[in-house]
Amino acid sequence: MDALRRPNLDLSNSSPISSIYTKTPQTSTPSTLPYKYRFSSSNFNGYHSKCKVSTPPQALPKANSNESVESNKKLVDSIAKGLIGLAAAVSVCLDSPALAESLTIAFPASRTHEVNAVQRTLVETWGLIRETFVDPTFNHQDWDSKFQQTMVEMLPLRTADAAYSKIKGMLSTLGDPFTRIISPKEYQSFRIGSDGNVQGVGLFVNTEPETGHLVVLSCVEGSPAARAGIHVGDELIEINGERVKGISGEAAAQKLRGHVGTSVTVKVHNGKKLAIDSSFREVKLPREFIRLSPISSAIIPHRTPNGHVSKTGYVKLLAFSQTAATDMKHAIRELENQGVESYILDLRNNPGGLVKAGLDVAQIWLDGDETLVNTIDRDGNMLPINMINGHALTRDPLVVLVNEGSASASEILAGALHDNGRAKLIGNRTFGKGKIQSVTELHDGSALFITVAKYLSPALHAIDQVGIAPDVQCTTEMLNSSKESAILMRKKGVASSSLEGDSCILVAEHELDNQESKGSAS
Repeated sequence: MDALRRPNLDLSNSSPISSIYTKTPQTSTPSTLPYKYRFSSSNFNGYHSKCKVSTPPQALPKANSNESVESNKKLVDSIAKGLIGLAAAVSVCLDSPALAESLTIAFPASRTHEVNAVQRTLVETWGLIRETFVDPTFNHQDWDSKFQQTMVEMLPLRTADAAYSKIKGMLSTLGDPFTRIISPKEYQSFRIGSDGNVQGVGLFVNTEPETGHLVVLSCVEGSPAARAGIHVGDELIEINGERVKGISGEAAAQKLRGHVGTSVTVKVHNGKKLAIDSSFREVKLPREFIRLSPISSAIIPHRTPNGHVSKTGYVKLLAFSQTAATDMKHAIRELENQGVESYILDLRNNPGGLVKAGLDVAQIWLDGDETLVNTIDRDGNMLPINMINGHALTRDPLVVLVNEGSASASEILAGALHDNGRAKLIGNRTFGKGKIQSVTELHDGSALFITVAKYLSPALHAIDQVGIAPDVQCTTEMLNSSKESAILMRKKGVASSSLEGDSCILVAEHELDNQESKGSAS
């Protein structure tokens, strides 16, 4: 794979997490709980601050009139004033240049062991957000004061769940639904996608930020959910009798997964029904082994308007896993060996995944030093990610299928291919997620997702909350009214019955015919 030119960016790490965080517990005593945290540079913000050896509160670095240091001294003092009984001391590395040394924070420690453990998680969360969150104003609030308030509110609690709810409440004040903390079990579910095997029902779901509705983004073909007639856009109302509005996609996935042979009951509302149709249905779904192969392919033979019999390679990418780019290469090489002359890349209902995988797939189709995406860090600096002397695996004509279920890395890939003139987009406007998250495993096995950057397409088009508009929309009505619809509907020899009658594929074939005609005319 050709290298990436990435100023202040490290995409070479093969780890599925895009920001690396390490924690080294130091020797503890009965009266203190010192921890030293080393923050490695975020992949998207170019920071390189590291924590040094812990320093006691009286040895805080001096910076004369530096307001940031004074503010942090006040924070330490104000928290330390509430010190009762057992104390905890934590060394946290901050992003202020004046605070090159560690900052030791003393805080009142809960006498409840499980709450005390969550207090440490709170400190980790506060420090990581402080250093890497994309909005340096923290949604126009004093983040240090919010940390202090949350610590005080957590002190009298008696359960870990109640303490975690305080962390979630603190994060919610940032106004970013993608910055969140998930439990160790939820994090394990999140990581399952990397190896491609799941015990569950075959649903990809996501919570809509504005409404809190849990919506189906995609459904694995042949899975229990697909066999039960659950479709993209459907809303899950309940899982095993528990209402799920507002819960995270990871939490819902945890409820849907389980051992093979067990079952889960879901209440579903058909998202394609009219608003006046308030009907719901309950479906009992058996859990099975679900193989999440990210790539499927087929050959679509058809006759072009000039009478030429052509083969089109159809490649569907379901998710951006660690193997997505490698599997894509294998699929294209196989199709090339079978003599295909054009390609349809299907990103419909692909909810995204690893950003690096999206960039790697883009390089399979592009030549030269093209810009793949532009990231914007917390200081507003735009950092383009460019290829270096790229060599496409194929230069055959290409169209890309997208829809409202194409999100995140799918939008990065679609934007890269479209804005660099490599492909036209066919379908419907994409989801509109133009933010990049780091994923950091915390000391207790939970994970913190932090929005660390925003991104724009290579042509500087905004994506977040607006999506990418296709060059050509595809609807049955449009096909029926099109002058060329008769030609399209006469095409035979589709490689898979599931592709027959797919209006977007028919439109894509027609677009490829147009490209071939223009190429011949030139």
